[in-house]
Amino acid sequence: MAVAFTAEDRERITASLLDTAEELFATQGLKKTSLEELVAPSGIAKGSFYAFYDSKEALYKDVMIRRAPLVARRLAEPLSRPPGTEALAALMRAATEVLTGDPFYRRLLTHPDELEAVARRVGPEEVARVTPHLVQPLIRYFAQGQADGVIVPGVPPEILVGVVRTAGLVVLNRDRFGADYEQVLDATIDALARGLTA
Repeated sequence: MAVAFTAEDRERITASLLDTAEELFATQGLKKTSLEELVAPSGIAKGSFYAFYDSKEALYKDVMIRRAPLVARRLAEPLSRPPGTEALAALMRAATEVLTGDPFYRRLLTHPDELEAVARRVGPEEVARVTPHLVQPLIRYFAQGQADGVIVPGVPPEILVGVVRTAGLVVLNRDRFGADYEQVLDATIDALARGLTA
């Protein structure tokens, strides 16, 4: 017989599932995280998981959507500055701080196969619900900078977002730089910021 959950139970259990998933997906990944591990802290049976989510991928997507505004807030200050070399450098530093300080998004960027699995299961349009929080503000920022004649013209803003994301590659490979890591990161950010300005 199916368990009936009150609205209060559903809210508490959903929050527990999201909290647990965020931690486990960040440390173990999508495949290695079992339903048993996901439901244990909430106190529900494994079969009851499906009263809340159709799949682990749907839960993963909801964690992404829940985390996106938090990440966007960390980028808000640099995006509030007029485009220019210093503002672009500050934006890239804020983005790299997300990678060092947010294990879930670091995992997401270092394991694109997980994002692909989520998109296959829940649909790319559902995954795209993260875009308004993270990608669209950057695209608008670059488009405005190009309109103002400050950011290099002739490169689509979507491509410029990709250029900014390359600074994250230094963070993801920090062990390769040893004691020089901070200097390499600073030099990369400064070079990219200068190269993006007209």
